[in-house]
Amino acid sequence: MEARVGVSGHGGVVDGGARQFLQQHQQQPSVHQQSQIGTVPQLLAGGIAGAFSKTCTAPLARLTILLQVQGMHSDVAALSKASIWHEALRIVNEEGFRAFWKGNLVTIAHRLPYSSVNFYAYEHYKSFLKSIPALESHRGNAGADIFVHFVGGGLAGITAASVTYPLDLVRTRLAAQRNAMYYRGIWHALHTICRDEGFLGLYKGLGATLLGVGPSIAISFSVYETLRSYWHSQRPKDSTVMVTLACGSLSGIASSTATFPLDLVRRRMQLEGAAGRARVYKTGLFGTFGNIIRTEGLRGLYRGILPEYYKVVPGVGIVFMTYETLKKLLSHGPFDC
Repeated sequence: MEARVGVSGHGGVVDGGARQFLQQHQQQPSVHQQSQIGTVPQLLAGGIAGAFSKTCTAPLARLTILLQVQGMHSDVAALSKASIWHEALRIVNEEGFRAFWKGNLVTIAHRLPYSSVNFYAYEHYKSFLKSIPALESHRGNAGADIFVHFVGGGLAGITAASVTYPLDLVRTRLAAQRNAMYYRGIWHALHTICRDEGFLGLYKGLGATLLGVGPSIAISFSVYETLRSYWHSQRPKDSTVMVTLACGSLSGIASSTATFPLDLVRRRMQLEGAAGRARVYKTGLFGTFGNIIRTEGLRGLYRGILPEYYKVVPGVGIVFMTYETLKKLLSHGPFDC
């Protein structure tokens, strides 16, 4: 699961739809799926599917980041003119078409370790929770199973987000750069941040990320399961693919809407002191919330949410198709175990 967690998305919080699909297939595989694909190819399929989806939707992701952080160093007049199309045209005119994928390499580099840590952490947390006497005595109970999946998924998301967080921060720094290139790549960014801001500089905004993991998982899980159950009760003959895509997309949109302010605050805190600039928010997580509301209004907390909405549906569809294709190919490969 991506701490948009989730993120979200990992990454960002708003990748809830794609994350929900992978969660269903990676964390709760059926007996048939287990016989078709082993752990290693499952990790590879999930990681590659996520990376490919991120690459396809990278232009929208970069637009989201640029719009999210505009309020840090812009006046009110400039903010009133901000729009998706205006920013997209600026990127093309000033930076070139390839700039839409600025920071995408580190996103891909983040995807595989995040998926691996998340998968293995989830299995260990699930085993630990099931061994607790109070839960072990209720094994097979639907409520207990949901509790194990929910808590295990949340703890796994927190673990994976914490371990791979520096890559997420570097991605934001690279994607937020415009014409002036202060950070020349992943390793240069890591080295420069440690030199200028200290090792803890790599973890700016982690609190907002971890705070969003629980709500993101809860909303994605509950909305997905509720919609899927209702859909099956009303139209039991509908295609499983269609149901998964639709419910995954809607759960991603719901999760995004609820947790987007945390994602925006995270991005801004990640950019505190970047490229030698003075700090803007000096009062911590909740002080940052207050500052944004005071200077930009409540709407400021949702700056950049439209491109996030636009990427949910294609993101889920790409993950679904890529994952299923790779699962079939890898199930007959040398990694099947």
